[in-house]
Amino acid sequence: MNQIDTGKFIAGCRKEKGFTQAQLAEKLNITDRAVSKWETGKCMPDSSIMLELCNILDVTVNELLSGERIEMNHYEEKVSENLIELKRKDENNMNKNAIISTIYTIAMVIGIVVCCICDIAISGTLTWSLIVLSSVLVAWIASFPVILLGKKGVLVAMIAISILIVPFMYILSVLIKVSEVFRIGGIMSIISLVFLWIIYILYYRLKERKLLATGITFLFAIPFTFVINSALSKMIGGPVCDIWDVLSAFILFIIAVAFIIGDYARKKGYRLFPKRLQS
Repeated sequence: MNQIDTGKFIAGCRKEKGFTQAQLAEKLNITDRAVSKWETGKCMPDSSIMLELCNILDVTVNELLSGERIEMNHYEEKVSENLIELKRKDENNMNKNAIISTIYTIAMVIGIVVCCICDIAISGTLTWSLIVLSSVLVAWIASFPVILLGKKGVLVAMIAISILIVPFMYILSVLIKVSEVFRIGGIMSIISLVFLWIIYILYYRLKERKLLATGITFLFAIPFTFVINSALSKMIGGPVCDIWDVLSAFILFIIAVAFIIGDYARKKGYRLFPKRLQS
């Protein structure tokens, strides 16, 4: 299985069907840039759209992965080769991620040990180092799945942080003996989690249109800013909105519009430059 061969195969099949890169992208609800990356061998089609791509190009998944048409008498042999290659790639990625995550964990442990030693040397017992310990532990639990599993670990990390963040704010308030940390921090954490889950779902649904997802994220940030300000105003006083909030909202809106226009231009650009995209 070779990405270059697969890319050339996709390009050949697309031209046989009479599609431009942009037309194929539109059928798959992705950008023509993604198709271009496939055809130049920079990346492979995502597994979530591979079957649909094969149906459009009238090829099998095995042929797509092999980068060539396969005769029936060689079909089972090619299936085995592709499965072995996919398994080897997965194992290599897992081994690489396991090494990185191990180094990351060791670095975290060393940092905690150093903090505890310094705390005991200065205070004679564990005081401020407990704050560092709990903070680092939560950060490790939230980030470790992503380092080990890559994109597949994002959901695990989201679930972990959703479960841990409120208890962490309570523990932090106990350690520093300030009850407002839990009262205010807990509410802010819940609001932030809602925003993070919306972003996660947004990028998951628009995984092939990251510019659009980013633009919508900036748009969502505007009402969430005012929700946070409103919550803080009720808890600690102060205005819900001031001139800086209005200015921030305006800047967020401009950035959002820029990303959305960029996505639209990328997706519909073939209408302005059809000859360029025919190749």
